Amino acid sequence: MAMPMTIREYLRACDIDYEEVSHPRAVSTSRIAEVSHVSGSQLAKAIMLHGDTGYRVAVVPSTCDADLNELSQLFHEELELATEDEVCREFDDCDPGAAIVVGQAYGLQVYLDDQLSHQPDIYFEAGDHETLVHMSGNDFDRLMVDSHHGSFSRPH
Repeated sequence: MAMPMTIREYLRACDIDYEEVSHPRAVSTSRIAEVSHVSGSQLAKAIMLHGDTGYRVAVVPSTCDADLNELSQLFHEELELATEDEVCREFDDCDPGAAIVVGQAYGLQVYLDDQLSHQPDIYFEAGDHETLVHMSGNDFDRLMVDSHHGSFSRPH
């Protein structure tokens, strides 16, 4: 499977320069970073959450987990991890289990961890388990300018 048109069209509409980087099939972000020879601090991973006001996506470095208590406090709402079925339903044109960093393309609010701001380069899954999107940190910052920002990740 290639990058879904939803993501491709969103990046084009935002005028973002990017490249697609193929890698051997891998599901976990730590394995993706390893097989792609990408620093875990520059590989963004998406964690889909749900709360009383709906679904949203938290984006953290692949070397970290989202602190749900911190996110709940930051956004004044009890947040929980979405189920695999919920992820598949929201990202229906992506491979099962692929949560997408650019949740905005799917109408979801995105919360970006501060550790990903101002990186020289950023990589993230393209909607399948065999392709990464690579862009400059500046383009990623532009892409995420309207996202909520905060410090809510912790090393795993």
